[in-house]
This record gives sequence, structure tokens and C-alpha cells, in this order.
Amino acid sequence: MSHPPPRPSGPRPSDSPAPAVTALRRALAEALLPRIGRLTDRVVDDIRVHSGTYASDALVTRDDLSRLCRDNLLRALGDFGGLPPTGGHFERAARRTGRRRAEQGVPLDTVLQAYRRGGRVLWQAMAEYLRERGGRDADTRDTELDVAGAVWETIDRYSVVMADAYRLAQVELESRQDTRRVALFDALLDGRAADDPAVAAAASAALGVPLQDRYTVVVVAQDPAAPPNPGPVLEARGMWSFWRPRAGHCAGIIRLPREGTGPLLDLLRHHMGATAGLSPEFDRLDRAGRALRLAEQTLRTLPAGRGEAAAFDDRLTEILLVGRPDIAERIVAVRLGPVLATGAEREVLLGTLRVWLDSGCSAARAAEALYCHRNTVLNRVARICELTGVPPESGAARLGWSLALRALPLVKAAETSGAGFAND
Repeated sequence: MSHPPPRPSGPRPSDSPAPAVTALRRALAEALLPRIGRLTDRVVDDIRVHSGTYASDALVTRDDLSRLCRDNLLRALGDFGGLPPTGGHFERAARRTGRRRAEQGVPLDTVLQAYRRGGRVLWQAMAEYLRERGGRDADTRDTELDVAGAVWETIDRYSVVMADAYRLAQVELESRQDTRRVALFDALLDGRAADDPAVAAAASAALGVPLQDRYTVVVVAQDPAAPPNPGPVLEARGMWSFWRPRAGHCAGIIRLPREGTGPLLDLLRHHMGATAGLSPEFDRLDRAGRALRLAEQTLRTLPAGRGEAAAFDDRLTEILLVGRPDIAERIVAVRLGPVLATGAEREVLLGTLRVWLDSGCSAARAAEALYCHRNTVLNRVARICELTGVPPESGAARLGWSLALRALPLVKAAETSGAGFAND
């Protein structure tokens, strides 16, 4: 079995290029620098031929592309040839390109492709110069191959620096865009768009949704059991939304599906366990401020922590009662006060009254729902009439009982919280 030859003793060869390669790199750089104008035009033409983004002038004009290409070529040739830097280090030019293209919205892959096209043209120009020079032998061609590798090493270094600057600028831009979106979203909910059409238009553009469409505002209580932001759940089901925490709850604008609020209510109730109030549907973003107030009014009628979700139109009576807590308390006292004072009978009488009213005041249907005899229902209703002093056939009495039953949980919730119903 053969053995590899022994390694020579002494210091290892340096990683620095051989003197011949260094001299050739310098000669190439010095030869091409006086031709920088023509070289820039060649690079620009090549990039525009191979990139529809650059050719369109929509994001980057030809003059802009030419300026940055010339700057990058000057720095690249100086770095490649080991010449004294002029106008700053080559990495500064690469970073400037990366930031500018990120700000212009040019995709990073497109910018990197332009760098590769520029490197290709640069090497073509060097090869043309070497052919013009003549007198090339085998050793010279080996040196030229080393120089070719050095060209691409320079382009690669530029590309890495440029891409890092691009990504950093992109993060900064996204942060500023997020801040702008949040500010415009808050402006919508604060009602400023109703007085200034420019605010609504800017919010539409920043949020990426039409100014006119089908929207609702949803206010979600910050229940520990519910997700803090319903956005991901809605997005997974094809609904666009934007959310922000606001004073004890989370508020969002949702772009409604074709089916309206039905699927949304189902998601909130059964898949998220969120206690949420929905505004009526509205068709312009500048109406979001009013919709927020209506959604908040709806939420105030719902018991905390039970995962109930309701639309404004389904809670009209409760919303009226919440808006006039003094009247709500009086309705409960006048219409149900004697029943509430019965102690042991209280829950049975209230439950029967609720079912009887919901059954259209039919004792038979109420008995079926309560799993008891019809006469039992009639006896309990008669007991309520005896306590409250009104006959069961009275329309005013039935309306009063119905309102009092709706107001009762609102009054209870206020008493339990200790905040007072009038402060809700």
C-alpha cells in the first residue's frame, strides 16, 4: 500500500494571493476604472434585459440603477485591485444599496440576481482586456483563473453585506409600518376617520382592505380562558381582521364573509369561548368609530367569563336597560320585587315565568318545556300575579315582567362586582 509523501517542514504557505495574482488584479482594476462609464452602462443594460422589475422603471428608475451600479463598481474595483479606497469602504456602498432597495420594495432575490449579473459583466470586461493584452502563456492563464475566482469572491462579499443590510432595513420598515397601521387603526376606532376622509383612505391602504366592504367591530372581554387575540383563529377560516387591546378588552375590525355574522358568532361562541359583543354590519371603514361604541354596549350586557357572544341587534332590550340603570333597577323592583322576596319560591317562580313568557304565555307549551303538569304552571303564574298584584292577561304586566327578567341579571352583575350598576 502506498503512503502519501511527507509534508514539507517549515511555515505553511500564506493564504494571501501570489504576487503575480496581486499584480494582475491591480492592473485589471486600474485598466477598468477609466472605463467606468461604459462599464456601468453595460451592467445596467444587462440587468434590465434580464429583470422585468428593473426594466419597468416602476420601483427603480434607470438613473437610480445607474448611480448605484457606478458606485458599487467603483468600490468593487478598488477593493478587488487593492487600491486606496475613495469615497468610503466598499461595504458602505453595499449597505446603501441594500437599504435603498428594501425601502423601494424590490424583492431581495431580484437584487441578488442584479449583483450576479453585474459580476458577470465585470468578469467579461476583464476577460476582454486580457485578450487585448496578448502574450499569454500557460502560467499566465493559471493566474487569470485565480483572478476569476477573486472576482466572484468580491461579488459574494458584496452580496452578503448588501443582503444583511436589506434584511435589517426590512425589519425596520416593517416596524414602522406596524406602528403606522396601529396608529391608523386607533384613528378609525376613535372616530377620526368620520371627520377626515384622508384618515379612512390612509387606514384602508395601511391595513390592506377596501374602504368600502362588509365590516363589523367586535369587542372581546379579556377572559383568561379565551385567546387574547382572535385574529389567528379567524384567519385560519378565511376572515381578515385587525386587533388591538383597549382598556380592559380587545377590539377588532373584521371583514365579514358572504354569510354575514353567523359564522363569526359561531366561531366566537363554540371555538374560542370568548365573551364578545358585535356591532351591526357597516359598509365603510370611516364608520368604525360608531360601530365600536355599539359593540361595547353589546359587551356590557353579557355576563363575564361565560363565553357568550352576541350581536347588537340581538341585545337591543338589554342595551336600553344598561343605558338607563336607574330605570332598570326600578323595573326589577316594581315588577318582580315581591317575587324576589319570597325566598324558597323565588327561583322556581322566576324560571316558570321566564319559560311561560317565552312560550307565548301558553301553559301547555311551558309545561312541556318544564317537564311538569299544565296546572302546575298555571298555579305558579297565579302565585306571581298574587304577589305582584296584576292579572296574567294584562299586556302591560307581561311586558313589565319580560323587561324585569332581562334587567335582573344586569342588576345582579353590578351588585356582585361592587361597582354599582349605574357605573357600567
